[in-house]
Amino acid sequence: MLKAIIIEDERLAMQELVNNLYDAAPEVQVVAKLSSVKESIEYLSGSSAADIIFSDVQLPDGLSFEIFSYTDIETPVIFITGYDEFIMNAFEYNGIDYLLKPVCKDDLGKAIMKYKMLEKHFNSGNKRMDSLINQLGGKKKTRLLVRKGLENISLRLDEIALFYTENKIVYVVDHTGRKYLADKNLTDLEEELDDSMFFRANRQYIVNINFVKGFKAYEKVKLLVDLTLQEINHCIIISQETAPAFRKWMYEA
Repeated sequence: MLKAIIIEDERLAMQELVNNLYDAAPEVQVVAKLSSVKESIEYLSGSSAADIIFSDVQLPDGLSFEIFSYTDIETPVIFITGYDEFIMNAFEYNGIDYLLKPVCKDDLGKAIMKYKMLEKHFNSGNKRMDSLINQLGGKKKTRLLVRKGLENISLRLDEIALFYTENKIVYVVDHTGRKYLADKNLTDLEEELDDSMFFRANRQYIVNINFVKGFKAYEKVKLLVDLTLQEINHCIIISQETAPAFRKWMYEA
């Protein structure tokens, strides 16, 4: 069973898409029908166990690309629209295919087949589907969902100065010095982050190059990182073993 989400604001277009989808691929199960950017963000911010998303581009309250900018999901998307002007944008937001309206059963069948072939290919190499999306669209993670009290906040990664762990809790510090909680450990974050922007300084810290003022020698063989934000009063030490990689990262920035 292939679980699908459909994002479409026109009721008749929605029903036609569902009918054609079932005809083209009977194994597809539509688990949610959404009709706006706001509704989709609210739904996808929760636990959505879909395998694929079919999404119109133009919705009543904006372009559907906003949905994938503000939600931390990596589900592959097949975009559907009456215009071809957004085709390049589509592949920046989890897109694996782009169909023009009116969409027929053959188009949907080919799109589903493409998804299955790509999934099989990447799974056979023990890679997750997010590897597929990153390679097809060159998509870089641009936001991170963090917590402050009971509130969930979407932070832009380029505004995050550093991540650090203390007493098994991972903290996120933004460009103003405000502190938040992360739901992932530093190792998982390191794998997701753009390594041209973020560097794992040691077991406790990941730093953003945009907030590194410089560094100096420390205990002869180590390095002491100097951050631009005075509000961040942390002693970040680079070990002798890691120092060459850190220097290279700084020089090539």
